[in-house]
Amino acid sequence: MTSQTKSGSGSGTIATKDGTQIFYKDWGTGQPIVFHHGWPLSSDDWDAQMLFFLSKGYRVIAHDRRGHGRSSQTDTGNEMDTYAADVAALARHLDLKDAIHVGHSTGGGEVARYVAQYGGGGRVAKAVLIGAVPPIMLKTPANPGGLPIEVFDGFRAALSANRAQFFHDVPAGPFYGFNRPGAQVSEGVIDNWWRQGMMGGAKAHYDCIKAFSETDFTEDLKRIDVPVLVMHGDDDQIVPIADSALLSIKLLKKGELKVYKGFPHGMATTHADVINADLLAFFRA
Repeated sequence: MTSQTKSGSGSGTIATKDGTQIFYKDWGTGQPIVFHHGWPLSSDDWDAQMLFFLSKGYRVIAHDRRGHGRSSQTDTGNEMDTYAADVAALARHLDLKDAIHVGHSTGGGEVARYVAQYGGGGRVAKAVLIGAVPPIMLKTPANPGGLPIEVFDGFRAALSANRAQFFHDVPAGPFYGFNRPGAQVSEGVIDNWWRQGMMGGAKAHYDCIKAFSETDFTEDLKRIDVPVLVMHGDDDQIVPIADSALLSIKLLKKGELKVYKGFPHGMATTHADVINADLLAFFRA
């Protein structure tokens, strides 16, 4: 594979065609890795991966999805087609080729849509889905194992009633498995999740619940023709493995599945050493 070199400012913003400002980080030289964060977080959620892969000679890039983090607090475009188009605009701006795209949770859906629609012409070399939402989270007649709409209505109600409290309860409980007996709870990790969430816009976060729960990525997964690593914890309480990774792997042409016993949804943070090592092996394969 070819490597790409560049020199940049380390961070910046681009304007999409609707005027939205997308914040991004761009560190190092070498083959580019683009990290796509989960809801309702920001590019800061990838600190452990950005620093690790920078030290391994990669160019590491992460952006704040529209409505999240330091990007514009958009009231429109908070859905997967626009998220993917925003990534395409960033990839063009940075002239990314032979890139590896890594998505966690909602970011995994963004990766699937982006790679399927914009990944041709040598732009994308590989992809990774970590605790990712595809094929579709919502329970439907075609997806009887999904979560009922009432679950996501509950998210919307909690966000509307007291977003600050909701954004504490999620990381303090199921996101990192801190509600499990014997869990090693990190107050810093909880606080950092809350900090990232509260940086974003309430309207965009509200809309994104529909985007991550109701978008059907089945056809996207079928279209992807680059190698894809699917990583999922079998104790993921946010995106249950049975209706996500175990279905996605059947739809991918060149998929590889790694299941992590007892790992939570936020395993890239709680078990960064394990996840980073497996990512590195996949990248180098």
